[in-house]
Amino acid sequence: MGLHRDPAAEARAALVAEIVAGGELADPAWRAAFEEVPRDLFVPYYFVSGPGGYQRLWGQDPDPDRRARWLDGVYTDMPLATRLRDGELLSSSSQPSLMARMLEVLDIGDGHAVLEIGAGTGYNAALLCHRLGEELVTTVDLDPEITESARTHLAAAGYHPAVVTGDGARGCPSRAPFDRIMATCTLPSIPTGWLAQCTPGALIEAPLATGLILLRVRDAGYAEGHFLHTPAYFVPLRGGAPAPGDPPSGGLPRPSLENELFRFLLALTADSLDPYEAYALWRREDRPRRERFGVTVTGERQWAWLDDPQGPHVWPLRDVVPGGV
Repeated sequence: MGLHRDPAAEARAALVAEIVAGGELADPAWRAAFEEVPRDLFVPYYFVSGPGGYQRLWGQDPDPDRRARWLDGVYTDMPLATRLRDGELLSSSSQPSLMARMLEVLDIGDGHAVLEIGAGTGYNAALLCHRLGEELVTTVDLDPEITESARTHLAAAGYHPAVVTGDGARGCPSRAPFDRIMATCTLPSIPTGWLAQCTPGALIEAPLATGLILLRVRDAGYAEGHFLHTPAYFVPLRGGAPAPGDPPSGGLPRPSLENELFRFLLALTADSLDPYEAYALWRREDRPRRERFGVTVTGERQWAWLDDPQGPHVWPLRDVVPGGV
């Protein structure tokens, strides 16, 4: 009698092996989470773009070839579009290797209470539950359809963290304080109200411009930190001020516009620096990498900077206004 084959488990093991080979999941606790939490439970369907627009792939498709294509996509190291409205992407399941990097960088330890901004499918919250226990995990999203779906997926996987429908720009005061806050949506700046919901020494990790900022919280009135080296592209936060659009860039040299790090600088300084001034800075500072940039948040204001928070190259960041849209 032959052994029963589990294609989802095999695909999950292959994905974890790929992520490990890429240098992530060095922490055995996070590797175990990715090995044991089934992503397919959280992505029962997703959308792929095609010539005629988006096409839905789903796990209950009666066509076995399309079903196999769905499973292959679930366990491929790529982001998946999971919710659309009028052609606009509202929610996605992030690239697993990027999720692994973000979770490990947060230096989460036993007993840490974690707030996730952007519930998505619930998969990231499930990984946190596996590592910490569900009682220490809170995930927030503005859209009640998203939170209900995430709650259903989490329950199917055996997890019941706090899934809260609300404006992520406000955090979640009723569940504070938190030792870690991680956002899985792009922000124009850090909501200052988050700091008051953190324990002293807490870490905040969030996509900003096209990078990931990691801030150490000193107290309710001050946090500071550098960008990580990795690029990061997420759906924008809804509920606060919208993320800045692409700045005008006509006339700039094409090689610079094709450079991912220069586009990061343009996005970071879009509200306060003319693109041509940004280009001059880029050349003068020898094409600075993300790690040279940082952000400081105080009770009164916040700003991005190159090399030195009090140096000559600083740019104000506009506030996230809770309930702004």
